[in-house]
Amino acid sequence: MTLRSEPRLVTLEGGEGAGKSTVLAALRAELERDARVTCTREPGGTPLAERIRSILLDTTDDAPCAPSELLLMFASRAQLVCGVIAPALERGDWVLSDRFTDASYAYQGGGRGHDARAIEVLEHEFVGIEPGLTLLLDVPVEIGLARARGRGGMDRIESEQACFFERVRAAYLARARAHPARFVVIDASRPADAVGADALDALRRYRAGLA
Repeated sequence: MTLRSEPRLVTLEGGEGAGKSTVLAALRAELERDARVTCTREPGGTPLAERIRSILLDTTDDAPCAPSELLLMFASRAQLVCGVIAPALERGDWVLSDRFTDASYAYQGGGRGHDARAIEVLEHEFVGIEPGLTLLLDVPVEIGLARARGRGGMDRIESEQACFFERVRAAYLARARAHPARFVVIDASRPADAVGADALDALRRYRAGLA
């Protein structure tokens, strides 16, 4: 099955501490000037997907193994597409998502070492869509982890070693190089206002191209 590109689906990607939530709020305010907007996140976004999120991020000893983590991520994502994203797009909304399938290529592929071909099969079979625009907030691992740890309350994935996040970052950047028409890479090591300005500029240029 060929992935269907959804022009009104915009995703934010990046490692820990990249500032996705701040940028998403700025993008939402921009879009709401003239459009309906649905915001969501991964993993999560529906009651069932949020329960899966709690399993994935729980820090207890009964953590999912790497294959279970991959499958749980796609179970959550499939539920999100069916329950939130597809209905919103059908209504004519713009959809902003804090992470989407690229996160699995980065975290479960780059981080955990799953073959990208297996992730691609799951993406085609159980997701079926891809964003029209993906903003990758790229930040050096040591900076991102310092920000995340400053917030406190680290979850299971945030508690991984720096080498894990180096693999995640490398996989994200490889995705961006492989899909240059969809990705915009933004230097997220800078102050939040500069990052937000670049994200808004990318969104405006993207929307102008759709007109």
